[in-house]
Amino acid sequence: MKKSIKFTTTPGADDGACNEDGDEEKNKENTLSVGYFQLFRFATWKDNVLMVVGSLCALIHGAASPLMLLVYGMMTDTFVAYELEVQELKDPNKECNNNTIYWKNGSIYETPENRTVYCGVNIEGQMTKFAYYYVGIGLAVLFVSYFQITLWVSVAARQIQRIRKTYFRKVMQMEIGWFDCNSVGELNTRISDDINKINSAIADQVSIFIERLSTFVFGFMVGFMGGWKLTLVVIAVSPLIGMAAGLMAMAVARLTGQELRAYAKAGAVADEVLSSIRTVAAFSGEEKEAERYDKNLVEAQNWGVKKGMIIGVFQGYLWCIIFLCYALAFWYGSKLVIDTKELSPGGLIQVFFGVLMAAVNLGQASPCLEAFASGRAAAKAIFDTIDREPEINCFSEDGHKLDKVKGDIEFHNVTFYYPSRPEVKILNDLSMQIKAGDTTAFVGPSGSGKSTTVQLIQRFYDPKEGMVTLDGHDIRSLNIQWLRSLIGIVEQEPVLFSTTIAENIRYGRPGVTMEDIIQATKEANAYNFIMDLPQKFDTLVGESGGQMSGGQKQRIAIARALIRNPRILLLDMATSALDNESEAVVQEALDKVRMGRTTISIAHRLSTIRNADVIIGFEHGQAVEKGTHSELLERQGVYFTLVTLQNQGTSNTANVADSEAVEEDFDLRVRSFSRGSCKSSKRSSVRLRSQSTLSNDFVPDAISGSLKVHLDEDITPENICEDDADEHAEPAPVVRILKYNQPEWPYMLLGSLGAAINGSVNPIYAVLFSQILGTFGIRDVNEQREQIDGICILFCIVAVISFFSQFLQGYAFAMSGELLTRRLRKVGFQAMLKQEIGWFDDPRNSPGALTTRLASDASMVQGATGSQIGMIVNSLTSIGASFIIAFYFSWKLTLVIMCFLPLIGLSGVLQAKMLSGFANEDKNAMEEAGQVSSEALGNIRTIAGLAKESSFVESYEQKLERPYKSAKKKAHVYGLCFGFAQCVIFMAYAASFRYGGYLVSSEGLQYMLVFRVIAAIVVSGTALGKASSFTPDYAKAKTAAAQFFKLMDRIPKIDMSHTAGEKWEKFRGEVEFRNCKFTYPTRPDIQVLKGLVVSVKPGQTLAFVGSSGCGKSTSVQLLERFYDPDEGQVLIDGHPSYTVNVPFLRSQIGIVSQEPVLFDCSIAENIQYGVNMHSVSMEEIIEAAKKAYLHDFVMTLPDKYETQVGAQGSQLSRGQKQRIAIARAIVRNPKILLLDEATSALDTESEKTVQSALDEARKGRTCIVIAHRLSTIQTADIIAVMSHGVVIEQGTHDKLMATRGAYYKLVTTGAPIS
Repeated sequence: MKKSIKFTTTPGADDGACNEDGDEEKNKENTLSVGYFQLFRFATWKDNVLMVVGSLCALIHGAASPLMLLVYGMMTDTFVAYELEVQELKDPNKECNNNTIYWKNGSIYETPENRTVYCGVNIEGQMTKFAYYYVGIGLAVLFVSYFQITLWVSVAARQIQRIRKTYFRKVMQMEIGWFDCNSVGELNTRISDDINKINSAIADQVSIFIERLSTFVFGFMVGFMGGWKLTLVVIAVSPLIGMAAGLMAMAVARLTGQELRAYAKAGAVADEVLSSIRTVAAFSGEEKEAERYDKNLVEAQNWGVKKGMIIGVFQGYLWCIIFLCYALAFWYGSKLVIDTKELSPGGLIQVFFGVLMAAVNLGQASPCLEAFASGRAAAKAIFDTIDREPEINCFSEDGHKLDKVKGDIEFHNVTFYYPSRPEVKILNDLSMQIKAGDTTAFVGPSGSGKSTTVQLIQRFYDPKEGMVTLDGHDIRSLNIQWLRSLIGIVEQEPVLFSTTIAENIRYGRPGVTMEDIIQATKEANAYNFIMDLPQKFDTLVGESGGQMSGGQKQRIAIARALIRNPRILLLDMATSALDNESEAVVQEALDKVRMGRTTISIAHRLSTIRNADVIIGFEHGQAVEKGTHSELLERQGVYFTLVTLQNQGTSNTANVADSEAVEEDFDLRVRSFSRGSCKSSKRSSVRLRSQSTLSNDFVPDAISGSLKVHLDEDITPENICEDDADEHAEPAPVVRILKYNQPEWPYMLLGSLGAAINGSVNPIYAVLFSQILGTFGIRDVNEQREQIDGICILFCIVAVISFFSQFLQGYAFAMSGELLTRRLRKVGFQAMLKQEIGWFDDPRNSPGALTTRLASDASMVQGATGSQIGMIVNSLTSIGASFIIAFYFSWKLTLVIMCFLPLIGLSGVLQAKMLSGFANEDKNAMEEAGQVSSEALGNIRTIAGLAKESSFVESYEQKLERPYKSAKKKAHVYGLCFGFAQCVIFMAYAASFRYGGYLVSSEGLQYMLVFRVIAAIVVSGTALGKASSFTPDYAKAKTAAAQFFKLMDRIPKIDMSHTAGEKWEKFRGEVEFRNCKFTYPTRPDIQVLKGLVVSVKPGQTLAFVGSSGCGKSTSVQLLERFYDPDEGQVLIDGHPSYTVNVPFLRSQIGIVSQEPVLFDCSIAENIQYGVNMHSVSMEEIIEAAKKAYLHDFVMTLPDKYETQVGAQGSQLSRGQKQRIAIARAIVRNPKILLLDEATSALDTESEKTVQSALDEARKGRTCIVIAHRLSTIQTADIIAVMSHGVVIEQGTHDKLMATRGAYYKLVTTGAPIS
């Protein structure tokens, strides 16, 4: 602990850590943690003094309980002496004189051992004295424990405040490359969770740890002072207890690991099924999958039961040892009291409890160590960041500021790659000049380094080789803030901050007047639309500008750039996100402001850059050509290709503007994807596909000109109307949870029986303990010995019984709990598979979320039933038995003690409540600061470009004030409650023993009954506390169960049952779409089908062609009834699809999709998957495989049909997977065959094979083909050309060629349609 090790990383050491093998390094890193005392590096001397005082208080507090034992021991001796005196004076011939017993005749009474007998014990006076001691100790405890907690908590709050500020400030200084490597999400968690972990490692936990250690030390001291022999005997046995605890922890950890691993198999099945839910549904494999999942659950269940058994055994062992220890200690102790007289009865108690208390406290100190360890690990990442020197420090003051800036920018042989992907060279030896006052346009395909040059000019990155100069000065020698203040930038996706329009513009330059703002908005053509808004300039733009349209955001961003009055204006595709109208307006605004400034414009619409002074063409990170529009056209280089491509696109029948708007709009969505962190490494690959107008291999699609790439699926708009009801499910009634556990009632009964026995063990202990004290008041030595031996034997019997009952409770509840978990998982999984496909599209129901829900929710629910019931039964019997014993022996004393029970209980509840209450309060207060930090980190580029880091740091620090104040307030309240809770027990002792003394002297109550009653009640009080501490798990379990039942009770929109809906004998396979309109439930703002009309007769082949996103695949999904149309009908053999029985309909349809989904089993099983209603013979499989041209290939494999295909079929090539999928569809012997781009992913060779397999499969079936290569569909009976969700022309190949419409254009240009 004391060794503080500090690891410093050299600045720059972690730049390269972004590459792939960074992960392994990270794991090594994490094992190194900060030395414990390093955690306090932000403490001032004042803090240190307070912490020392707090520690002293904790030390004193720790000594209080052992001190109380001394009083307790003295008190026991007093009671015993009084009891002996009472016994002697029962004889009428004796009397008490001068504190010694005399015979009536005046001679001194001597015991058989020739001792005189002391008398005249003033029991009430003595008890009053002891009561004062107790009250004194109690008040001292209240006082020191208040300080111990308050000082530590408030000092920790101060340090954490400092850490938060320093950390955030440091992060805001980091260069942009660092943000590419650290995801924003991770940084946000660090700010919240990791710093909280440090907090728990340096706050109250420390003082509690010190207090427990001190109790440990003082407990042993009290023991050795009272009697060293007995202390040593007790110590000798204690390793057995420690060993049991250690072994149990190890065993549980190992078994939990095994259980998780076993469940992981089932989880993998669930994940596989939920990820490929469409395939499962298409082949109606739901029941088969549920069975497969259940099979894998059995193993997990068995491990869980084993774990329960082992916990039971160890718990039993622990209790057994503890009771045997009692027996040994009391037996040996009573020997020392009676035979050798080295110990007084009070000494015996003092020793025994001193050692016990010491052992218990040592055990309780260990959880604190855990908090320390996790705090040290969390501090590692945070302190590393705080110690790291940024490569480009935006807060630094050094660097020149030039007096006069012309604005000449020059690149000298610049080579550059992003730190997050060092293997890709973005700029390769780039040299170019940009003249002051000119407008220079950069053009080139995506990924050629245009945007990168702009980022280098802003000095977001430094080039790896070469340099960038401004007016001949290397920009690395200039002051950063000043350099960035010269530059105004308008990006493609402008980032606005969630405040008012005026504030957003003010971010451009601090301290501008309202007139300046109005002037800037007028120049940016934004003034008019702002004045039309109800709140004008005070309109809030919403989270990241969400309330504004693209054009409005763009113009506000331009105004923000203009108000800086920049020398250099960078326009990174500033108009690409706009529709034609706003584009014209914004373009005009830009043309106005370009005058007299150095302007660099990156554009994709060449129309916008024709009038630039210089156009520079980029390719592969180099500037390959430079000149004006007309010069470059003559050169016939990069620029020429781009222009011809775009013009060809415009000459088509389709509406150009529309085409471009859609294309650019797409471009924007993809870019927004790439904002931020390491996602940027995906950027070039995504962008290459999106801005296709510019990639040379692309010939625009002639039908609609709309270039929607199939990426939509991943980009769900933020405005999905979600009912957040899901999150706040009402907690489920316990009765309903228990219903699911009904079959296990015998186990539950056995477990409850065990729990009841366990509960009554504690009160029995109270009886036996007081009985031993009672024996010291017996005069006859032999009778004393007999009694003591008897009691020790009873202790041994209790030990054995509790071993078995603990085991019984553990095993029985584990059994019932695991069976319940398994049942819930299975039922939950079945319920998921019953849902319609649209439900799975909701991001909250992604496969990941659902598998987690199956894994964790089910086991949480188990927490509410099995072990919980055990706990409750245990506590109830304990409390019940204690009260019966207490009232039976002395009801008066019991009533007095009961006055304190509510206080003891209250103090426990208070502590629990306060902690959780404060946690929530803190959370809310921290949320505001969290919003600032996440907005700042998410838009770091914009902030850096505006050089506004410091204002965000200030705003963050302001927002931290409130949680900080509440934390300091909380320290006092927490301290008071803690102190109160600690001192209540002392006060209770004071009152009850004082009153007990009164009862003993005036009502002749036996003193051992006083001990018995007090012990019984205190025991039941602790049991109460235990029961209440279990409530959090219970609440969690109820909400988890509620989530579960919500899923069970949800009625799917499309009923999958085998009974609902019509079936008919002769299924012909005629399909007709009548005016179908459809939108995906997760994207309600985009209508995919806008009135689809098309029909196909039995045995005919219908082919759909059209660009991506025009609704071809959607129509197939409507036919499979994954979705139902919003309007219109899909008729199958004349029956509307929604009236047809779903399993029946799907059993008539076979589907082969572009990326076939295979399951992780053998080839034969994958083909069998085609038919899930009955089993398929090997002959049928081979027959189907032959038709799919698959058989010969399978026979060449070593395991033939038993070959495993790997996860998602990864062991096979695409063509092989495709043919397995075809065989799977053929085995079904479907009437309707759907081929969704079945050959598009293949090379020519495999395509031929697969194509002939498909032609074979099509014979005699209705077939719907979606194709991208027109050659494959020329034989179709009907070809339907789709665009934007409607069919624009249909007919045979020859007929369509004759009409010379869209289809003709497609065929003659030979364009790919995607």
